[in-house]
Amino acid sequence: MTDNYIIEIRPKFAHVTVQAGIVVRDGHGFRFFAATHAFNALEGQIFKSPKAAAHAALQRADDVDYRSSDYYLLGAA
Repeated sequence: MTDNYIIEIRPKFAHVTVQAGIVVRDGHGFRFFAATHAFNALEGQIFKSPKAAAHAALQRADDVDYRSSDYYLLGAA
């Protein structure tokens, strides 16, 4: 089984694939490392699976206010 994965998502508003970060196996879970500031809220969190990390990243992206600087960090503009 692979111990690290790139987490890429496709937010509803972006119409492009965005690299959210990577997850690395850490004990019984996967630790998230953000690729951009837009995903810093997830930095260091442990997820049960890479799929769970991708779901959290997608939720984070969908919660970003399009008027904020994080929107531009997602590459959506």
